[in-house]
Amino acid sequence: MRSVAIVLGTRPEAIKCAPVIKALQADPRFEPIVISTGQHQQMLDETLAAFGLKPDIDLGIMAPRQTLSEVTYRSLRGLSERAAGLGAEAVMVHGDTATTLAGALFGLHQRIPVIHIEAGLRSGNLHSPFPEEANRRLVGQIAALHLAPTPGNSANLIREGIGENSIVVTGNTVIDALRWAGENADGYGDPALEDLDSDPRCVVLASAHRRESWEKLPEIAAALVEIASRPEVRVVVPLHRNPVVREAMLPVIGAHPDITVVDPLPYLSFCRLMRRSDLILSDSSGAEEEGPALGKPTLVLREITERPEAVVAGTARLVGRTTAGIVSEVGALLDDEQKYKSMATAANPYGDGLASERTVAALRHFFGEGPAVAPFVPGSDIDAFAAALVTDDVYAETR
Repeated sequence: MRSVAIVLGTRPEAIKCAPVIKALQADPRFEPIVISTGQHQQMLDETLAAFGLKPDIDLGIMAPRQTLSEVTYRSLRGLSERAAGLGAEAVMVHGDTATTLAGALFGLHQRIPVIHIEAGLRSGNLHSPFPEEANRRLVGQIAALHLAPTPGNSANLIREGIGENSIVVTGNTVIDALRWAGENADGYGDPALEDLDSDPRCVVLASAHRRESWEKLPEIAAALVEIASRPEVRVVVPLHRNPVVREAMLPVIGAHPDITVVDPLPYLSFCRLMRRSDLILSDSSGAEEEGPALGKPTLVLREITERPEAVVAGTARLVGRTTAGIVSEVGALLDDEQKYKSMATAANPYGDGLASERTVAALRHFFGEGPAVAPFVPGSDIDAFAAALVTDDVYAETR
């Protein structure tokens, strides 16, 4: 039995790693050790609990108004102190957080192979998303096995000189998580949303929290007020717990009668809310994948993205962070039924619900205990744009 340390610290990591952890637990060849840095302690613990999981080791690093340097340092120190003697044969990290970078550095320092889930996403701009773009590139130089969600992500890695034999296209594990949530979600998790199913209005699900959005949060909040002033619209905002976000958003949107502000919802409840929504407006990377997977037109509050597939497919659109731009794009969708329908029925390029199975199979092959893995291939209806993403010209369109 091979011991694999899975290092995670935030809610998105928990969502996307949970299906992998459960798949590893079900395979007698592996012993997963779940290590939480506690970067986002409460939201992480709640999300793992929703999947029936809990950390084997909790570093508990979270502190009020923590900086990126503090998170990275405390995570790496905690891993060195509490995980160095575990005898893990691989360290698995996900995505692009400070925890991800610390986990990869820990594996490097311990001379343990690093397995990178959701590898190869690139925006082409080191400062957006910040610091995620830099974290992904750095982990890409450390990882021994790169699990790329899409053919375009694989192409990014190959362009950077990563050997094709160390890359497996798996699909995105968020689709696995969504499928599981669809079978288990029950209720919205907040009394303020109890009337949502009987509300005939169009529900716009909105969120913003990324560091590069902080200066624009007042403009985003002002846009939500304008959007909510339409009589046929109800805006629902699960507001991030970061005090920077709350101090900027709440004074603007908190008292509006048609904006329902709630705390971050448990994962299953949030999935239920996404399914109920008619339109998603967010700067969240998860929303860029979950919205298209659920057939929800998704307007992304960013100028560039490391997830261009849904933009190319037509189910997501970059709309920036200005009040006028956001209001205009939302209005265009709500006022044009055909335009809305074209986004709602566009293809989902991110997975088929089998990414966790491919991930575990790729790990078996990495250790010489199984055959090579057949890669995830997007459906025939999106073969053309999936193939196009391997070219620099299409990749540049989203920079």
